[in-house]
Order: sequence, then C-alpha cells, then structure tokens
Amino acid sequence: MCGACLAKPQPLAAEYFCVACRTPFLNAAPLDEEGRCEVCRRGLGGFNAAYSFGAYQDTLRELIHLFKYTRIRTLAGPLGEMMASALPREQSFDAVVPVPLHWRRRLERGFNQSELLARAVAPRYGLRVTDAARRRRPTTAQAGLSNARRRANVAGAFTVKRAHAIAGRRVLLVDDVMTTGATAAACAAALRQAGASYVALLTLARVDRRIGAEPYAAESLAVGVSR
Repeated sequence: MCGACLAKPQPLAAEYFCVACRTPFLNAAPLDEEGRCEVCRRGLGGFNAAYSFGAYQDTLRELIHLFKYTRIRTLAGPLGEMMASALPREQSFDAVVPVPLHWRRRLERGFNQSELLARAVAPRYGLRVTDAARRRRPTTAQAGLSNARRRANVAGAFTVKRAHAIAGRRVLLVDDVMTTGATAAACAAALRQAGASYVALLTLARVDRRIGAEPYAAESLAVGVSR
C-alpha cells in the first residue's frame, strides 16, 4: 500500500458533536445543555466515551475493506496509528480490549481485525492487549435492522472471562467500524458489569449519518457491515 493512499483519509469533522459518543450532527438541536445526544442521555451507549478517526467512506472505507476482507494484515499498523490520533492526549487507560468475534466467524476470517488494531494502539499506553471479553453466542447480521432491533440482537451476547484483568480499571475498547454502536455498547456493558470503572470506545471509522454525508449506505449494507 503506497504512502499517498494512506495519507488520504482525513479526521472526521463536524461543527456539532455529542460530548460523550462524538456522534456528529448538522446542528445543536439534538444536544442537551450539556452537549449530550438522546442516546447518551438515556444511557443506551454502554460506554463512557467514544472516539473515531474518520468517516466510513471514500479511501478510508477502501482501506478497511482491504484490511478486513482481503486480509492485508500489514495495514493494521498504519490504521492503528490513525486510530490513536483520535484519542485525546489527556486520556489514560489501564487495559486495551478488542471487541471479540464469535469463534466461528474468527475461524472463517482467520483473524479478528479489532484485535490486530488493538495491538497497534496498545503500545501508545505501554500496555498489552487484554483478551478479557468473549462473544458467548453468534448473532445475526445487524445490517438492515432498526436501532432497537440491533440492541436486542446483541443483548447478552458478550461476557467477560477474566474479570480480574479489568476490575476497577479504565478500559479502552477497540473495534474497526461503528455504525449505530449497538455491538460495542453491549460489549462495553459486559465490561462495566464485570467491574471496569470506565470504558471508552475507539474505532477506526464510523458511519456518518448526517444528511448527504453517507454516500455508501446502500453498499455498506450489501457487504455486511454489522455494528
């Protein structure tokens, strides 16, 4: 992969963001006086904060597909550097946990892309990846489901197998793409129930749902983006 292609993706930009989940908005109307969106006000996010490098479109989307579906694992390093740049410098963590795949999906793909990205990010904090979470059951594809059905689909799908590794600790939860956040929220909820004191989600890209900002929505559904 040439350096010019890796230099093309730009950080997600918006004038209005939710202060917690960093969802971009066209105006301030969906935000309360504290700057939180409705999902965060209702406590449905599952995580304390969320950060993404860029929008799931154009060159960044293509790079993710090359990494994830064409299995070019060497992209984990440069993509992980992009992710790390999205984290505020003042943030600190005690553990880095990738969102797990079900063992059948991992067997089919040959690797967990979130784990490879987590390995690229963890050295920033002098940490190793903690494989604390696991997916206890397979879930159907999230594509095409409403937000409520996405949450129901992944409810209870995750468990923590080594609670001592995250109990009382600040956890950085790593995934590749955030669509509605339902999958990551379910995983974050399991981590917090197991004793994590703080869970922040970090993704490489997120689907930008602002009007006119999601040119690949239909195609994303076709390839099975299911978060």
